[in-house]
Amino acid sequence: MMNLNFPFSFITVCLLACCSFTAVSQDLTQFSNKTSWITSDIAQDQSNSWIAFRKMVELDETPVKAILNISVDSKYWLYINEELVVFEGGLKRGPNSRDTYYDQVDLTKYLKKGTNTLAVLLWYFGKNGFSHNSSGRAGLLFQLDMDKQAKVCSDASWKCTVVPAYLKAYHGSQPNYRLSESNVIYDARLELGNWTAVSYDDKAWRKPLVIGQAGCLPWNKLVKRPIPQWKDYGIMNFNMNFPFYATGDTIKIKLPYNMQFTPCLKVEAVSGKTIEMFTDNYFGGSANNVRASYTTKAGVQVYESLGWMNGHILMFVIPKSVKVLSLGYRETGYNTTFAGSFNCNDPFYNRLWEKSSRTLYLNMRDSYMDCPDRERAQWWGDEVAELTQSFYALDPDANLLAKKGIDELMGWQRSDGTLFSPMPAGNFDLELPIQMLTSVGYYGFWTYCFYSGDLNTIKAVYPGVKAYLNVWKIGDNGLVISRKGGWNWGDWGSNIDIDLMSNAWYYLACKGYLEMSKTLNQPEEVKWAENQMTVIEKNFNAYFWTGEAYRSPGYTGKTDDRSNALVVLAALAAPAKYPLLKNVFLTQEHASPYMEKYVLEALFKMGYAETALARLKKRYTSMVNSRLTTLWEGWKIGANGFGGGSYNHAWSGGGLILMSQYVAGIAPASLAFDTIKIAPQMGGLTSCSATVSSVAGLISVKNTFISKKEFNQLIESPSPLKIYFPFEVNRIKKITVNNKRLPETLMLKFRKKGWLELNKGTYNLSAFIN
Repeated sequence: MMNLNFPFSFITVCLLACCSFTAVSQDLTQFSNKTSWITSDIAQDQSNSWIAFRKMVELDETPVKAILNISVDSKYWLYINEELVVFEGGLKRGPNSRDTYYDQVDLTKYLKKGTNTLAVLLWYFGKNGFSHNSSGRAGLLFQLDMDKQAKVCSDASWKCTVVPAYLKAYHGSQPNYRLSESNVIYDARLELGNWTAVSYDDKAWRKPLVIGQAGCLPWNKLVKRPIPQWKDYGIMNFNMNFPFYATGDTIKIKLPYNMQFTPCLKVEAVSGKTIEMFTDNYFGGSANNVRASYTTKAGVQVYESLGWMNGHILMFVIPKSVKVLSLGYRETGYNTTFAGSFNCNDPFYNRLWEKSSRTLYLNMRDSYMDCPDRERAQWWGDEVAELTQSFYALDPDANLLAKKGIDELMGWQRSDGTLFSPMPAGNFDLELPIQMLTSVGYYGFWTYCFYSGDLNTIKAVYPGVKAYLNVWKIGDNGLVISRKGGWNWGDWGSNIDIDLMSNAWYYLACKGYLEMSKTLNQPEEVKWAENQMTVIEKNFNAYFWTGEAYRSPGYTGKTDDRSNALVVLAALAAPAKYPLLKNVFLTQEHASPYMEKYVLEALFKMGYAETALARLKKRYTSMVNSRLTTLWEGWKIGANGFGGGSYNHAWSGGGLILMSQYVAGIAPASLAFDTIKIAPQMGGLTSCSATVSSVAGLISVKNTFISKKEFNQLIESPSPLKIYFPFEVNRIKKITVNNKRLPETLMLKFRKKGWLELNKGTYNLSAFIN
């Protein structure tokens, strides 16, 4: 077993050296001193530049192993012997405020004895954004390591050229300032031809400008890509009556669901006809987003616009008389599978779960995103919701994206201990204090650790978490002093009791730190966290409780449902107060979909499952009944919606977590699902089933009320179980396990503990009540 102890002096040193702290290992040792960053001497610093690189390589024999290490600013497409090997490689920069990611790609099966053509198409964003920290210079670093043969390194022997067909200028609106991507504008009349081919004549191409070895400015240290390359679903052509001649009208084609994709076309045309491509999300979230255009050459031609976009409807504006031979798209996305599931006897909740999982997946790529259109930004309040959804909806490969986000958040930590998101970002640096508490605490870092079992990541970021908690102060009244930070944002909407919310989130952050400290065997830090929590506990109710609800003395708005919910989740409210708090949640509806998850969870925690499901249905009816396949940022969309009214916001998917965790009842009872808790709260539903692809293995549960007096469960579990039945323990007169009555000795043990203990395996359970 790994030794997780480390001296407290180490923590102290890390806290003092916070400015240089990053949880991501940085490695330059695998790069040869012959490998250099190269670029075009013509377009090295021009935004929205596309540069082609080529090199011919003679191999004496077919490699047994060939591994490529490649880094770019900003994206690349790799071709080996004319075959597309990597579609949109590279990650948006950076793991911290200085450094750059690199990819490692196995090229063994693509290389051959004799002549090989290596070709790289580089797209240099050249703009900062809410998800990218531009280096200010286009660049390629390429090192191919092969057995028994010399390395192939990026150096002055390569050839490069600016791709003239990609135009930097574009008429009309540009993507809004949050996006680092530009519109992709291609003029086929200026294209290079088949430049990835062995036979291509590149004599007119220029030698690259050599900048320096790995580690040089402006890219600095390199961090290995921590997530897989994108899943490529292949090109799909629409089922239309091809061929046909365009009329000049907009052609609107419905996609199967909202997705990340690149548009494709095949046409026959004369030279100079311009085709526009965009989606119904082009103005999503009340801002200009990405679009594309293609200008034809003469004859039959095939084109794919390489900048991904998203939407439910793909639109082509094709000039009159152009012969359309096919139209289609290539879906790409984060490389994971929809391994989880949920189903119950009410179709409403099934549709909500499905829409939540679709929205979640749409908001995963270089990082978890708030939305895939307006900003593509890693807001950490959103990520807390998304990473927990992923544990229930996706396979464990999704955990790597959460780890990347944690590493980045702490990698960007400032020398004063403060944190901010979104990051990586080149044009945003405001701390949202409450979101940061949410991130480093119980629902953020600790949930990631508890579900994934990734102790190494938590150990790495642990000192930085303490540094951030130390930024917050407790006042003379024994309560947390609210911090303005850069933007003291608690939620969209009105009636936000920010002081109450700050205290609840800080308490939950300390609770998360307490759990981390226990897990990492840090007794002094356990005492520190317990002391912080105890001080707040002693003073909280006297200060905030009014006799009917919780509210700050100076707060004049309506009672804040979201902040009262956090009090319940922090266990700062005694069960005797639950009936009064239930009334708060029946009468107050101020939370946005982001914070609504916590309100609903509070109802489940208090034992009011039926009330929780009723409120869930009331609040989400418009979204579930919508023709859209994704969930909205606010309760309304467009101009009437919160924050711009995006209709692709994964923070709205809290219902997915609640239905899997509380309704179906699946949750880890110990770290990494080493033991599993099954505790369904069905709230009037008669049946529900769920699967979870955990790090321990696949978990499956089917809960059914056979009658009012008999409850049945079918369970498959890879770990030992703690079963809680949806009845008061003293009402259960008999339990059968795989059709055999539980012996009285075990029934006595069950009644004493309140749960049934079983080893891992497959079970058919029935509980009978009086």
